[in-house]
Amino acid sequence: MIGKLTGRIEYRAVDHILIDVRGVGYLVFCSERTLAGLPPVGEVAAVYTDMLVQETNLQLFGFSTLAEKEWHRLLISVQGIGAKASLAILGALGPDGVGRAIALGDWNAVKAAKGVGPKIAQRVVLDLKDKAPAMMAMGGTVAEALGDADAKVIESPAPRKKAAPAPNASAQSEALSALSNLGYAPGDAAGAVAQAAGEAPDAQTTDLIRAALKLLAPKE
Repeated sequence: MIGKLTGRIEYRAVDHILIDVRGVGYLVFCSERTLAGLPPVGEVAAVYTDMLVQETNLQLFGFSTLAEKEWHRLLISVQGIGAKASLAILGALGPDGVGRAIALGDWNAVKAAKGVGPKIAQRVVLDLKDKAPAMMAMGGTVAEALGDADAKVIESPAPRKKAAPAPNASAQSEALSALSNLGYAPGDAAGAVAQAAGEAPDAQTTDLIRAALKLLAPKE
């Protein structure tokens, strides 16, 4: 199983790239969002990958972060969601957006992805709602790890900038942990944190916790 590729981009298409790794070219299909974040042809890039194995077909799908890859694996576990639909959802919302939409039960946001109808969008939210808290927490952990990781470049090494963490990912993870320690159910905590983060994308951990607690407070 190929989990990551680092090499030179030889070709870019609408939905995939050809990446040369030590003379071997790999076709890697990516979401629009991932493709937009990759460097131009001729430069070195690294992508996390997931392989689809079928009787007459092998395909590689590429992701900019491990969190995005794990959301892809969860999305394709939903009946009616194939790799193409998963990439469309991730391309439209990004991994953090997918987590927020599912935590909030916002199937309309999922439906905004090309080729995803209302019934499938509702199924995604229902099937993955219980898994959203763990994935949202993972997003913060992965963002911190990637910020300090050095990529090993195959050819012509050049200084690599640290990957910028996804907006608010670490703060959301810490807020979720704090609310869980206070005894709130994971689903309720994830929904409140997702709503608070959506209203204040740059909020820090303490601010997110305060906002989430207000949302979770019993309504009079």
